[in-house]
Order: sequence, then structure tokens, then C-alpha cells
Amino acid sequence: MSEKGCKPNEFTFGILVRGYCRGGLADKGLEFLNQMRSLGFSPNRVVYNTLISSFCKEGKTHDAEKLVDKLREDGLFPDVVTFNSRISALCNSGKILEASRIFRDMQIDEELGLPRPNTITYNLMLMGFCKEGMLEEAKTLVDTMKRNGDFMNLESNNIWLLGLVRNGKFLEAQLVLKEMLDIGIEPDIYSYNIVIDGLCKKGMLSGARMLMGLMIRSGVSPDTVTYSTLLYGYCNKGKVFQANNLLHEMTRNNCFPNTYTCNILLHSLWKEGRISEAEDLLKRMNEKGYGMDTVTCNIVINGLCNNGQLDKAIEIVSGMWTHGSAALGNLGNSFVGLVDNTNSGKKCLPDLVSYSTIISGLCKAGRLDDAKKKFVEMMGRNLQPDSAIYDTFIHSFCKEGKISSAFRVLKDMEKKGCNKTLHTYNSLILGFGSKNQIFEIYGLIDEMREKGISPNVCTYNYILNCLCEGGKVKEAPSVLDEMLQKGISPNISSFRILIKAFCKASDFEASHEVFEIALNMCGHTEALYSLMFNELLVGGKVAEAKELFEAAIDRSFDVGNFLYKDLIESLCKDKKLEAARDILHKLIDKGYQFDPASFMPVIDGFGEMGNKHEADELAERMMDMASVNKKENEVFPRKKNKDSRSDWQAIVHRDDGSGIALKALRRVQKGWGQGSITNLQPQKDEFLDHWDGSI
Repeated sequence: MSEKGCKPNEFTFGILVRGYCRGGLADKGLEFLNQMRSLGFSPNRVVYNTLISSFCKEGKTHDAEKLVDKLREDGLFPDVVTFNSRISALCNSGKILEASRIFRDMQIDEELGLPRPNTITYNLMLMGFCKEGMLEEAKTLVDTMKRNGDFMNLESNNIWLLGLVRNGKFLEAQLVLKEMLDIGIEPDIYSYNIVIDGLCKKGMLSGARMLMGLMIRSGVSPDTVTYSTLLYGYCNKGKVFQANNLLHEMTRNNCFPNTYTCNILLHSLWKEGRISEAEDLLKRMNEKGYGMDTVTCNIVINGLCNNGQLDKAIEIVSGMWTHGSAALGNLGNSFVGLVDNTNSGKKCLPDLVSYSTIISGLCKAGRLDDAKKKFVEMMGRNLQPDSAIYDTFIHSFCKEGKISSAFRVLKDMEKKGCNKTLHTYNSLILGFGSKNQIFEIYGLIDEMREKGISPNVCTYNYILNCLCEGGKVKEAPSVLDEMLQKGISPNISSFRILIKAFCKASDFEASHEVFEIALNMCGHTEALYSLMFNELLVGGKVAEAKELFEAAIDRSFDVGNFLYKDLIESLCKDKKLEAARDILHKLIDKGYQFDPASFMPVIDGFGEMGNKHEADELAERMMDMASVNKKENEVFPRKKNKDSRSDWQAIVHRDDGSGIALKALRRVQKGWGQGSITNLQPQKDEFLDHWDGSI
């Protein structure tokens, strides 16, 4: 410029600095600032603030602080924009306390000539507090903003709404919406979507639906995000039929699905195992011109892996490198040509999720060699593995007891800069536990503590299992005590390990104590009752098992996991026929639908005693239940347990020399005039919901 008589001035440098900062080249902008100062030009506050803001956004707070010092050297004072940049950077990096100190100084230190906070400052601090879960501080700030009149704007209210929802305060968020309407701040679509999203993720679908109704009555029309959020909520709950109805409502209101919406539906269909409908949805996505992205492909890949079609999933991942989403055509003949991916600029390629899904599927299937090949292929494609992929290999090797292989993977993991996670340690503990190497496990626990990684309930369950399997049952309660001291609540799996171990050691008194603790901590659940009952029965404690089973019936638990037929047979062998009969009557009176074969040993017992009347009465009850089962509960509704199959015919025809029960049944049948005994078939559950495909 100087050759043609034009010399740069402060405005020239200012434009260049702003240009570099917008291009993400703050360091280059700083060079021009220094050159500008060396030539005798005085940068103005705008140039400084531009650079300070850029350095703050890049996380270079130290460089930003140096610039503030230079700004003061040039006789300028930082203004509110300068301070807002610093506060924003600190909040984004999680240094909320430092940001809070600067904010407090701006509020009270007028003598230092600091600028007063503006609405942007308040919003930045409010966002920072909410992000860190510091809701008390955020609430105090909101009250201050209200007093100062700085909360009468939509943006501040939306930040507060988002903070409340993210921290699970849904009722408070809905009250904020109501308050906004009361004071004349009209919530926008974003306001409503924030709360609806939170409610849906929490499974509170009726509340989300009601809020959408309020939104419509307030004159705000739902958009694609609103409907997609609700669809996610329904699909996540497995309510595909309701999701289908919502989809129709969406299109009727001229709000059309996008790729994100379709991906939600596609994931749900694969999850429900409705593969043909997922295929139809893919076709319609293609017909309607919805672009299929990598997320779409990953949903299909995951669905195939979960349905045991690993080789087809691998084929799609390989095809994506060449054909993008058109590789979905490899799903089968019906899919050939269903995807049009002619725009190579939008070609979707496999990502870390694609390979992580494939590798996880192969490891679960025990195909570790194939998983290694996909790992090598991924690295060859310049996709760097994360801790999750390494953890998948480590867990698989540890599960198979190949500890040395797991540690070789661990070494490579650390070499690549991936840190050990809680899952890493849990997998290693599982591996050592399978070898009963408790000393090594405690060494890992110490290492976890040094690294600040806290064990979880899964960690302790592996330790409990190792102790119990290694014959050190007496040491197990101390582990349970440690869990409680550290505020880690044992789960049903924890108690299952202990109860089974004590019962196996014939220490039924200790098992009862653990059972009582479990009831206090986990509640009276079917899982705990069935566990304790079965262990007592196997241990020969028939009287205690009977008492517990009757308690389970009184609580209306599903008895499918209880070995109740074994209980009845044991009572009959001990000649306690009245007790066995009473259990049958109690099940019937409580409306249970159970296996009719349970009657057989009782009928046999009464027959052997010559009590023909009692045997015939029970046989009649048995045939009545068999008839009810066949007619699919047409007679009266009953509780249906998981034990839906009946082996009573096999028992009827058993060759044990008595044949008493068979004779009693034939007498009853003859009286009914029904001919031969009917062969019962297990009931089938039909899923009647359908997807009619109106996309």
C-alpha cells in the first residue's frame, strides 16, 4: 500500500485483527496488534476486546489476561465487554468460582472503576451456575436479577428454565413458565421445548402432552423439534403405537418429520424387533427424500448386531466407505436400490460409533479375532480408538480369564493416551476374580483411589463374588459394611451373591440376616423372595420355604420364578398332604394361573391314603384349570406367571407303578364326558400394534 502512497492506519490494523479472530487465528491477530503498537498506532478498546474475546473462546485465558494488562498500559480501561469475555471463558472451562469472584467485584468495587454488570453478565453467570448444578447460587442470582429488573427478558428466563430442567427440577420449571405468562413475558417455542424435552427424558409423557396442549392454547404452534421430542419419549418407553398416532398428528398439522425424527422411529422399531417395519420406514425415508446420515446407518448396524446378523452389519460398514448410506442396500434383496446416495458431497462414512458397535457385537459373540481385524481396519482408516473400545476388548478378555491379553490391550490403551476408566478397573477386577486373585483385586482398588476413581456397586459385587467363590464367605460382610460406609447402596445382585453363598455353606441363620437387610434396603421384591425361597428349598429347609412362599402369595408376587412345584412334591414326600393342598387352594383363591402339574403329587398322595373323595376333588380342580388355560382366561382373569408351559401330561403318563392320579383324572373326565386329556399349548402374546407408514 505504501508504494502507491497509501499507508496503513489504526483502522487497517483493526480490520485485519478482527478478520483473523473471526477466522480462529487469534495468535495471528495478536501479531498485527503488536506490529500496530510498534508503529506508534494506539489500538482502541474494540480491537483489544476482539482479541481478548477470541483468546477466551479458545481457552487461552492466560493470554487474555496479558492483553488486559496491555490495554491498561495503553491508558484504556476494561469495559463490560472485556469482563464478559473473561467470565464467559471461565464459566465454559468450569472455573465458576473464579468467574464468580470477578462478577462480585464488578458489583461492589466501584472505587476500582470496574464496569457494572449488564444483562449479558448476569446471563453468563446464571448459565455457569446452572451448568455446574449450583442451583442455590443460581436461585439467589435470579432473585437479584428480579430486584434489579434484569430478569424481565426471554433469554434470561430460558437460561433459568434450561438450568432447572437439566437438574431435574421439572415442577419448578413449569412454575417458571406460568410466572412468565403472568408477568407478560411470552414463552417462545424454545421455552416450551426445553421443558417438554426434560419431561420426556424423565418418562413423564402425560405431563409433556399437557404442556404441549398449554403451548397450543397460548398460540405457539409445535414444531418438528417438539414432535420429535415427544416421539423420542414414546419410543423410549416402547409405546410405538402412541408414537405412530403422534406421527399422524404431526403431519396433519403440516409439521413434517426430518431425518432426526425418522432416526428416532427407526431406532425404536429395531429395538422392538420389528425389522420388516424398520425396512419399510427406510424405504419411505428414501422415497420422501430424507437424507440418511451416519446416525441412520449406525442405527441399522446396531439393530443387526443385536439381532445376531453381525456379518451383514460388517458388510454395511465396509460398503459405507465406498457407497455411503447406499450401503444399506446390502441388507437384502428387498433393500437393493432403496437408498439413493448420488450426492457424494453428503456421503456418510463410518465413524467411531460404527466400529465400536461392530467390535462390541463381535466381542459379545466370542469372535475376538474378527474384532481385532475390525480394530486394525479402523486404525488404518485414521479413526483413533477411545477408552470405550479398549474397554470392550479388556472386558471380553477378562470375562474369558485371559488376563495377560487384557493387560496387553491396557498397555496399548495407555500408550495411545486413553486413561483407565471405572469400566476398565471393573473388567480387570472381574478377570482377577475369576482366578480368585483377591490380593491383586485389592491392589487395583488402591490404584483406583490414588487416581480419584471411586468404586461403584458393580466393583463391590465382583469382589463379593470373588470372596464367596473362593470360600472366603466370612470376609464378605465386611465388604458390605464398606459399601454402606461409602454411601454405595448394595443392589439385589449384591444380596443374591451373599444369600446364595451362605445357603451353600448351610449357614441359614446368616442368610436370613442378609435377607432381612436386603428387604430393608431394596424393599419387598419378588426377586428377593424367590431367591431366598429357592435357596431354602434346595437346602432342605422346607418349612421355612413354605412360610416364605405363602408370604409371597399374600403379596401377590409373580410365582413364575419360585420352585413351587418342588415345594409341593417335598411336602407330599414328607406326608404333609394337607399343607400341600392348602398351598394349591391358596394359589387358586388368590387368582393365580399356575402349572396344573402341581396337583399330581397331591392327588397321588391322597389316593395312596385311600382318600378317593379328596383325590377326585383335586383332579376336578386340575382339569378345570387346564380348561381355563386352554380357553385363554375366558372363564375368569388370573395372574399369569412366567411358568406358562405345563408338563402335567408327562407326569400323568409317568411309569412310577401307582397310576393313581391317572385313574382319578379319568374318573373326572368320564364324568365330564370330555374324552381324552387335552394337550395344552403355551399361550402366545400377539403384538397388535402396527405402523401404517404415513410418512
